[in-house]
Amino acid sequence: MNDRIRSEASDSLGANAWVIDEMRDLWAADPASVDEAWRALFEGETPDTPIAPAPPPASTAARTTIETTATDVTEPEVDSATMSVPLAGEPPPPAPKEAKREPAADAPIGEPIKGVGARIVSNMEASLAVPTATSFRDVPAKLLEVNRKIVNGHLSRKMVRKVSFTHLIGYAVVRAINDTVPAMNNIYATDAAGKPRIVRPEHIGLGIAVDIAREDGTRSLMVPCIHDADTLDFATFVERYDEQIAKIREKRLSADDMQGVTVTITNPGTIGTQQSVPRLMTGQGTIVGVGALAFPTEYEAADPSLLADLGVSKLVTISSTYDHRVIQGAESGLFLQRVHDLLLGTDDFYGQAFRSLHIPYEAVKWRRDFNPVDREAAMLEKQAKVNQLINQYRVRGHLIADLNPLRDEAPVMHSELDPATYGLTIWDLDREFLTGSETGIYATVGPDRRMKLGDLLGVLRDAYCRTVGVEYMHIQEPDEKRWIQEQIEGADTALKSEDQHRILSQLNAAEALSNFLGTKYVGQKRFGLEGAESTIPLLDALLTCAADTPLAEVVMGMAHRGRLNVLVNLVGKTYHELFKEFEGAITEDQIQGSGDVKYHLGQIGAYTSPSGKHLLVELAANPSHLEAVDPVVVGMARARMDNIPPDSNYGPYPVMPLLIHGDAAFAGQGVVAETFNLSLIRGYRVGGTIHLVINNQLGFTTTPDAARSTQYSTDVAKMVGAPIFHVNGDDPEACVRAARLAFAYRQRFNKDAVIDMICYRRHGHNEGDDPSYTLPEMYRRINAKPTVRTQYRESLLKRGDISAEDADASLAEFRDQLQAALDETRDAAPGHNIRARRPPEPMGVMPHVRTAIDSVTVERIYEALNTVPEGFTVHPKLARQFEQRNKMFRSGEFDWGVGEAMAFGSLLMEGTPVRLSGQDSRRGTFSHRHSTLVDYVTGDDYVPLSTVCAREADLWIYDSLLSEYAALGFEYGYAVAKPEALVMWEAQFGDFANGAQIIIDQFIVAAEDKWDQHCGIVLLLPHGMEGQGPEHSSARIERFLTLAAEDNMHVCQPTTAGQYFHLLRRQMIHRVRKPMILFTPKSLLRAKAARSKVADLSSGTFEEVLGDPGAEAGTVDPEAVTRVVFCSGKVAYAAMELRDEHQAPLAVCRVEQLFPWPYGAVDYELRRYPNATEIVWLQEEPENMGAWNGIKGRLYEAHGDDYEIRRVSRPESGSPAGGSPTVHGQEQQDLLDAAVLA
Repeated sequence: MNDRIRSEASDSLGANAWVIDEMRDLWAADPASVDEAWRALFEGETPDTPIAPAPPPASTAARTTIETTATDVTEPEVDSATMSVPLAGEPPPPAPKEAKREPAADAPIGEPIKGVGARIVSNMEASLAVPTATSFRDVPAKLLEVNRKIVNGHLSRKMVRKVSFTHLIGYAVVRAINDTVPAMNNIYATDAAGKPRIVRPEHIGLGIAVDIAREDGTRSLMVPCIHDADTLDFATFVERYDEQIAKIREKRLSADDMQGVTVTITNPGTIGTQQSVPRLMTGQGTIVGVGALAFPTEYEAADPSLLADLGVSKLVTISSTYDHRVIQGAESGLFLQRVHDLLLGTDDFYGQAFRSLHIPYEAVKWRRDFNPVDREAAMLEKQAKVNQLINQYRVRGHLIADLNPLRDEAPVMHSELDPATYGLTIWDLDREFLTGSETGIYATVGPDRRMKLGDLLGVLRDAYCRTVGVEYMHIQEPDEKRWIQEQIEGADTALKSEDQHRILSQLNAAEALSNFLGTKYVGQKRFGLEGAESTIPLLDALLTCAADTPLAEVVMGMAHRGRLNVLVNLVGKTYHELFKEFEGAITEDQIQGSGDVKYHLGQIGAYTSPSGKHLLVELAANPSHLEAVDPVVVGMARARMDNIPPDSNYGPYPVMPLLIHGDAAFAGQGVVAETFNLSLIRGYRVGGTIHLVINNQLGFTTTPDAARSTQYSTDVAKMVGAPIFHVNGDDPEACVRAARLAFAYRQRFNKDAVIDMICYRRHGHNEGDDPSYTLPEMYRRINAKPTVRTQYRESLLKRGDISAEDADASLAEFRDQLQAALDETRDAAPGHNIRARRPPEPMGVMPHVRTAIDSVTVERIYEALNTVPEGFTVHPKLARQFEQRNKMFRSGEFDWGVGEAMAFGSLLMEGTPVRLSGQDSRRGTFSHRHSTLVDYVTGDDYVPLSTVCAREADLWIYDSLLSEYAALGFEYGYAVAKPEALVMWEAQFGDFANGAQIIIDQFIVAAEDKWDQHCGIVLLLPHGMEGQGPEHSSARIERFLTLAAEDNMHVCQPTTAGQYFHLLRRQMIHRVRKPMILFTPKSLLRAKAARSKVADLSSGTFEEVLGDPGAEAGTVDPEAVTRVVFCSGKVAYAAMELRDEHQAPLAVCRVEQLFPWPYGAVDYELRRYPNATEIVWLQEEPENMGAWNGIKGRLYEAHGDDYEIRRVSRPESGSPAGGSPTVHGQEQQDLLDAAVLA
């Protein structure tokens, strides 16, 4: 720097030349008092060659802002001891007073001008040698004001320094010179011979004239330089500008910072100066003066509302004083015209500024006012347009909200949200309009009935277009919409200090756990929460609301992303438990083939709110099948709710389901829509589920444009009129506000609410995946982003709400706790030689239990079935059926429907709740049940069995929605949470159960093995080959037998009403809860052969194998039997009928329980026929279906050495059955002949 300053003309320092004199004086007094660069400079001087630059012309002292805001620090006081920043417009401090002295008669007049003042005198006198001219231009400041307000509103919410008018005007000056009139950057010079030359600098060095008020009351000027200003975007320009001002304030300005000025901007407008002609120094070509921003003088006393009506704008006068030797008057005029155009938004000036500052909104554009002479009619029309605009902000404001933390798309103003669409301009912003009506359907905007349009738009944008965007106008209920409007329009969004500290603590916990696991277990899958850390404070806010309300319990369901963080930081899983899973240590009680990965496991815990209230919280276990857990959680919540007495202090819906989704799955998985469809149906209602979508903005690697056809992943929620709160995941305070609002809505209206937290995924789908292969741009943005915690910490520090030490202390504490827990876990780890135990031998068929009921109970139940309230009219056709039923029962027999009713009624009398749901289940698909009677005249419902319920038992029979997946998932969850109830789901036809195959595969048959989760749900699946085609014949017995292992369920196909009765009762009398797959008949429902004796209700139990009734009756001689036909289902009756017709020497035995396989009962039946040499397995289903492939190994294993074993079935087929009843009959005859007559 020394050589540079020595070699360059003193002109390069311009108005800053006096600083050298002052710094030299400071250095002479104390070398340590100046910067090292200044010391090196002065130490290099010699007495013969002091660095004393000749005084160049200097501009007049000028302030550099045109507003008085604490954020525009542009007027520092600088003196040798301290620096401070007076507010714009403050008078300088008075000079110290001295005693008045009488001058001597011959004394010179006045006081000597020394130091800085002398330098200024020299500069001013020298500047007279520069031939200057000055141009002026008045620029309307309306658009400048409006866009600056938008910019600063956004920046203030981000806790970022505001933008001043001078920032924008200064940048417009740079752009005008660089893009249009580069001549304004010309500099006059002379060569060695004194001949004139023109210098055209490659870049613009913009000097900022800063007025310095000194302790002694004098003032001086400092002009730091923004080097290469033409190469900067607006955000960088503002940063460099503020940097230079900060250097002045902090006494860090170097000589380099004061060199290189080619154009200066000065702003005397802060003290009300309308226009000025500042002095131009040598070494520069132009100095731009900025006057006061004010209404024209003639309007100063006018009523503001009149000015608004007239469309009068404030003006700012900009002057251009230039060196006429190298710049011509036309060029100056063109330059000011260009500045004028830019400040009116030409060439997207404001849009570029907005984008460089990452402001997620479009800049306002300049438009002419429309204000005709017939003002009253015009205002009425504008009021109508304002009403439309208000409505559109409520409907579509979310479309321009600041929701995406990645900001990977340029903001676009939706036409329905643009005031210009409605003929409204910036001139209307100061005009007052009605905001609504207190008596209308919708609320007024904010608390006031009349507001200026600008203020009105501010309220609407704060409500709908910031980091929370709300979709709710699709809701059909006006009171719900009005309630939401009242909650968010004009609402105070500030959180209390304790809330902010809790949010930071939650973010610390979330980040500490993620970072710790990522460091200690590199490469292990953990599906971390990085990028979505706001999930933890959001969920914490929901749980706090639930605890403080109070609710009794929250049941949660979520996929794997963030699950470990939620388990540890909210549900109560200990660090020790988590680290044991990561360490992979085998314990002595571990069994091979059991358990699940750590990010599928559930947990029950107790949550304590900040106020000390306690809440039971359960996170349900789930498979990797995304969203499959949704209906399960809702079913669990309903069951827990049904266990709480209605007269409790909790209110009508004391258990809240809380579901956490991913964006791709929420949009892509149909079970989401099915679960929403449950929400308002009587049999499934839980008073509202809160849905949180952790919106990563991609699936595994699939982007939204390939993953859905909707605007948002949450659009499916509109089907039930749920409000949707979109929130920017980088704003944890907004996330907490959204959570509280969603909870309040749920409590007020008992309906679902959705929170769409838009965030990102810092790693791949799992930590071992690299998503940048297909998403390089997205992950460049992500990698450049600080964490949510870091951003929030910085915002709190800027607010002064917390100290850096406090902000980081809890993070360090979490890290220490994690390390201590890990050390403890590793110290307590078992040895490496432990092997998991082999699975225990299955128990098989359970011991028989007493399932019979006494005759008194039978009579009471039947009386209830036959009784209706007085005045109740039974459907005439049904009344005749009941007469036939009564005759049958009084003759000593009962059919399938009565047997089921006897099972239900007896369990209810014993205190066992009964729940049955399915499509058409109240009546029964085949009109066999009629559990709920409907008055033929009034349409009122009556449930006969409800009169026999014990106090602690309820009977719930519901017709379900047309769903298998969600409906069965709900019932499974209900059965898990209420094991004391008989819970049944009935398929319309068994064939349709495969619509719920995920629930069957991942929950019903595997949950006990994976999660030690027990469930006694019963699946009623109508099954039977009766010529009704491929989709109305088979419940796919083969699939269930493939899934059957380790006593995980019972698979049964009863063939008599009595067996069905005993089987249902056995399900609840046994203490062990296992799912039961029950293949129910269709034609047998009313078949006389399938009836049972009424006496069977009071004796016996369920038999896994039924022997041949001919052998029991003596019509079949056991000694003559050479073939034993085993079968399951209705085909047995056809086989016995053919056998009897032809007197064939065989016995037909029915296997009523296919799993666990009844080895003992089968063996017992075989031993009844000592001369039998052949076993035939007869089934109606094709060879590759039905029970054969599931049971043949068991037959061969136990009896293959003693009997010839063969199968009789339909040929193998890809379809369960044919479509022709005639062909079906032929096939049926063939297989019966093969089994009986061959």
